[in-house]
Amino acid sequence: MTTPIPEPSLDVADTAPPPVAGPDGAAAAPTGDPRWRRDATIFLGGQTVSLFGSMLVQYAIMWHLTLETRSGVVMALASVFGFLPQAVVSIFGGVWADRHDRRKLIMTADAVIAATTLGLALLMLSGTSDLWLIYATLAIRSAGAGVQTPAVSALLPQIVPTARLMRVNGINATIQSAMILLAPAVAALVYANFSIVAVFFVDVVTALIGIALLAVLTVPPLVRATDGARPGYFDDLRDGVRYVTTHRFVRWLLGLFAIVFVLVAAPSGLTPLMMVRTFGEEVWKLTALEVAYGVGMLIGGAVIAGWGGLKNRVVMLVVSAFLFGALAVGMGLATHLWVFLALMFVLGLVVPAFSTPAMTVLQETVEPERQGRVFGFVGVVMAVSMPLGMAIFGPLADRFSVESLLVVSGVLMFLVTALAVALPSGRRAIAEGVAAVTAEPPTAVAAEPSTAVAD
Repeated sequence: MTTPIPEPSLDVADTAPPPVAGPDGAAAAPTGDPRWRRDATIFLGGQTVSLFGSMLVQYAIMWHLTLETRSGVVMALASVFGFLPQAVVSIFGGVWADRHDRRKLIMTADAVIAATTLGLALLMLSGTSDLWLIYATLAIRSAGAGVQTPAVSALLPQIVPTARLMRVNGINATIQSAMILLAPAVAALVYANFSIVAVFFVDVVTALIGIALLAVLTVPPLVRATDGARPGYFDDLRDGVRYVTTHRFVRWLLGLFAIVFVLVAAPSGLTPLMMVRTFGEEVWKLTALEVAYGVGMLIGGAVIAGWGGLKNRVVMLVVSAFLFGALAVGMGLATHLWVFLALMFVLGLVVPAFSTPAMTVLQETVEPERQGRVFGFVGVVMAVSMPLGMAIFGPLADRFSVESLLVVSGVLMFLVTALAVALPSGRRAIAEGVAAVTAEPPTAVAAEPSTAVAD
C-alpha cells in the first residue's frame, strides 16, 4: 500500500530557487520539473512500505526472543547485532552513496535484506531456529540499513526542490510516526494469529513493493568533476572524514545529535520502567505511554509538513534541544499519571521539530556529492549514541530511581546545549550554518580538502 504525500502540505507556490546542479549539469534538485511531486510521492511511498515491513520484523523478533528465551543476555546480544553493523557499515555506505547510483544502492540493500529474511523464514519452516541464525539475520539487516540510510537521505534532495525539503522531510517524519503507532499493532496481530514466519513473509512482500516503486523513478545521475583521474574509494573515505571533522557546522550538529541521543533518548527509553515502578503495572498504562509519544510525533511531523518551519533551522534545533532538557526534568518531577503522559505527548511533539530541521539543514548546506558520506556519519552517531546512553543509564536505573535520572539528564542537556551555543567555537559554527542556509543552494564540486571549512 503506497502512502501518498498529503497534497495540502505541499500546496505552495511553484516558484523556487534555481536547481542544485551537479558538475555535469544534471540537476540534483529538479526545481522546475513539474514531476517532482509525483517522484517524491513514489519515493516516500516505496520507503514507507519498506519501513513498515522492517518495523514488523523488528517487533516480531524482539517479542520472539523475549518469549522463547526470557534471557537478558540474549536481548543484549540481539541489540548488539541489530545496531553495531549499521554503525560500522554506515561509514562505508556513505562513500558508496557518493560514488554510485543512490537509487540502485537502496534497491540492492532492500533486495539483500529481503533475501536474508526469506532465507530465515524458510529455515524456520523446516524446523531450524537456532539463535545464531536470528543473530546473523539481524546483523545482515543492520548492515543493509548502513548502506540504505545514507543513500535515502542523500537521494531526497535530488528529487525534491531545495525550497520544499523542510516540508517533505516533515511529511516523511509524519509517515514514520504513523508507522510507530501502526506497526506494533499489525505485528502483534500477525504474530499472535500466525507465527513469526508469517511476519517475515510480509516483510519480503513489502520490500518487493518498495523496490518496484523505486524502479519506476528516473533520477538524474550526480557526477562530480575532477581535474584528473577519479579519486579512489579510500581517497573519498578520507575526504569524508576530513570534511566532517573540519567543517565547523557539520561537526557541531553531529555533536548535538550525540548529546540528544545520550542525554534524552536513552533515559526516555526507561520511561516504561518508571511507569511500572511509580504508576502501576497495568498494561493500559504502558500502552497509553507509547500512544501518547507516538501521537505527539505524528502531530509534530504534520505541523512541520504544513508549516514548513522557521527559515532559520538552527534556531529550531537549539530551542528543541532546550525543550528536551525541560521535558526530561518535568517528567522526572511528575507525580501524577496524566501529567506524565501529557509530557510524553509533548516530547513526541518536539522530536520532529529537532530531527526534521537537522536533516534539512544538512541537505541544504552540504554539497550534493558529499551528502552520502555526511549522512553516513549521522548514521554512525545515531547507531552508537543510543546504545551508549542505555549502557550508561540502564545500570544506573537499578541503583537509582528513573525520576532522578531524568532530572539529571535534563539538567545536563540544558548545560551542554548552553555551552554548545555560548562557546566561541559554537557561535562560529552556528553562524556558518545560518549563513549557508540563507545563501544560494550548494553546488557539487570536486572533493578537494580545500573546500572543507577549517577552524
